Amino acid sequence: MSQPLNIAIAGLGTVGAATAQLLRDHADLLAARCGRPIALRAVSARDRSRDRGVDLSGVDWVEDAANLAKVPGIDVIVELIGGAEGVARELVTNALAAGRHVVTANKALIAHHGSELARAAEGKGGSLRFEAAVAGGIPIVKALREGLAANGIERVYGILNGTCNYILTEMRETGRDFNAVLKEAQKLGYAEADPSFDIDGVDTAHKLAILAALAFGSEVDFASVHVEGIRKVTADDIRFAGELGYRIKLLGIARRTEAGVRQRVHPCLVPESSPIAHVPGAFNAVVADGDFVGSTVFEGRGAGGGPTASAVVADLVDVARGARVPTFGIAANKLAKPRPVAISGHRGAYYICLTVRDMPGVMADVTAAFRYEQISLDSMLQRGRAPGDPVPVVLETHACEEAAMARALAKISKLSSMLRPPRMIRIEAF
Repeated sequence: MSQPLNIAIAGLGTVGAATAQLLRDHADLLAARCGRPIALRAVSARDRSRDRGVDLSGVDWVEDAANLAKVPGIDVIVELIGGAEGVARELVTNALAAGRHVVTANKALIAHHGSELARAAEGKGGSLRFEAAVAGGIPIVKALREGLAANGIERVYGILNGTCNYILTEMRETGRDFNAVLKEAQKLGYAEADPSFDIDGVDTAHKLAILAALAFGSEVDFASVHVEGIRKVTADDIRFAGELGYRIKLLGIARRTEAGVRQRVHPCLVPESSPIAHVPGAFNAVVADGDFVGSTVFEGRGAGGGPTASAVVADLVDVARGARVPTFGIAANKLAKPRPVAISGHRGAYYICLTVRDMPGVMADVTAAFRYEQISLDSMLQRGRAPGDPVPVVLETHACEEAAMARALAKISKLSSMLRPPRMIRIEAF
């Protein structure tokens, strides 16, 4: 059999330990599929004494992860530390400069520095692979880069964060509010102690920026992603959406237009008839619209040790086989320069929830603000309350420009009858 592919793993958390275990459990299967063994030769992590549930006997331990790039005989560095800067960036940069291959699950690193690292990898004859950085065990990176290579991709979108999807699913199924479900998600391990990275949409934005680069053959442009999270979604919004025939999902959406690429992350009302409306719990789903293939849907577990380790090792298998493909499907020096399109130019329908004082003329003032911006209403829900109580009014609009909607809501928010700021959620007709 051919010489083994010698690898080093930086980071032995949930994913790192699962990757080491997978390599041991499936050693014979992987060797048969690769035509050569994949050998774990070195590791690095902060706590050497911690029991990770995997046998690491015979594996060299390197105290400083950045030094893994200097270990003789290592073919591939597997970076599972995380973070866009610090040791992770230093290790990957040094490994690529030395002509080593790099496999990573680090979406922040790729979102912020992917184009630069791709040029470094391709300039030295190495490869940079990151299947595990987006949607866990779903092979969406390979699908966009290779499986759909014959297509012009017009749009890619999806549920890219399991924490948010779990929270929104539980809110819909139990009727509880956001804070109560978030606390439960933290107890169950679906949400971090500090969940802001997930619930504020940053994690989804990192992944969307990577998908957009793959889909459209452009440099990664995280800075241009419009980002909103789910903190403001209420139990009432979930209930009203259901009455209107929708479910609320946090989506990342990238679309190519004549003006450029618009990337946005925010809660959406999606029709209950659409496949993505029924993606449950902590699952992820990605949809890619190709000009010849049509819509392709990928669904599965988007996080966790097993699914993510599966994606990491899939990249190692490609390296072991000698598969050569540009990092983003197009040579790094040929990637298009970003041409971002602002969210203000988005055109679509909207869900608006107003909390008003029950008094004559309220709706006349509201509709006047919409009429001035040439926004027409499609439907309205109003629930009666006791005299003097706040009254929720839900409006569904026809398609209009985002900038016009923003101006209308700014006027409405200043009305004396408004008891709370208006809540707006975009409607996507998938």
